[in-house]
Amino acid sequence: MTVLATVGALAALGFLAVFTLDGWTRPGFVVGRHPVSALALGPRGWVQTANFWQCGIGMVVGAAGLAAQHHWLASMVGVVGLALVASGIWRMDPMRGYPPGTPDTTPEGFSRRHQWHDRAGAVVFAGVPGAALVAALGDLESWLRWYSAATAVGTAVLVWVFAAAWERDAPGAGLWQRLALLAGWIWLAVLFVSVPGA
Repeated sequence: MTVLATVGALAALGFLAVFTLDGWTRPGFVVGRHPVSALALGPRGWVQTANFWQCGIGMVVGAAGLAAQHHWLASMVGVVGLALVASGIWRMDPMRGYPPGTPDTTPEGFSRRHQWHDRAGAVVFAGVPGAALVAALGDLESWLRWYSAATAVGTAVLVWVFAAAWERDAPGAGLWQRLALLAGWIWLAVLFVSVPGA
């Protein structure tokens, strides 16, 4: 395992740890309802903004370690990393009761910043299942191809369920998002440390 792979794996696991701990301790934040991106709002919003950036940059670094032998896989992981950086640059709009004092509704219209955040998020949430599919079809060890195939299917289903729940403001929307992130980011960490020469 190279330094580049280590950076990528630590960035993925660090992302999960930071948004989990910050969400549990953030006043007014409801983990089961509010998305991870909402943590970039409010007085402590800098924590999640920095988390987006560290994870995105770490993913790009990790992808560089994959590039020599797995060009397409590295490209997809790198795009996910860049989209995470963009997610930190453009924040979502306050809504649905967060930050505290925000109306408990969905706005009728969204700012341009929010729209760009949504576009970056779409790249992230489509990119991880896509990268896992590329890994499943690639020249990797058998167990890693099967794990990647399961991740591609599992994360795609979880993202779809999250998106549907988010549109309805359904209870548990935030939980579905976190399950998708957990499955995808653990796979990314395993990928970085398991690919020879990464």
